[in-house]
Amino acid sequence: MAESEKLVLGDKSVYPSEEILQSIIGEKMVLWQKIISYVKDNYKDITEEWRYYNDGKQWLFKMQQKKKTIFWAGVLKDTFRITFYFGNKAEPAIEESTLPQKIKDGFREAKRFGTLRPISTIVKENKDLDNILKLIDVKVKLK
Repeated sequence: MAESEKLVLGDKSVYPSEEILQSIIGEKMVLWQKIISYVKDNYKDITEEWRYYNDGKQWLFKMQQKKKTIFWAGVLKDTFRITFYFGNKAEPAIEESTLPQKIKDGFREAKRFGTLRPISTIVKENKDLDNILKLIDVKVKLK
């Protein structure tokens, strides 16, 4: 794993507050806030949670609608990664979406975890935000 892809919230005693997050991801905080606001503004019954996972020795963020996990997020130096897990029934919705071909191909070829496949994006620029918002819409609309 490249240094730029290494998660950085490994201290169990340091809860990832807004201030901590801002100090790590810097200018990408604006993109983080846009993602969180988008979900809260467009969907009902949304919960968010930071939790420390001992297996990966890392704090991860989870956004849910009722019991459905919409996405997971991990914090990297100067940015963050958003990961979605989709089942097989998501394939037509992803293929028919306006997502870039690279994301569609990555999903088709992704390693399966049971029936789930991940789509993971390291947020570097605004176009990454656009793709994440499209993926949120696909995820929430799936039954």
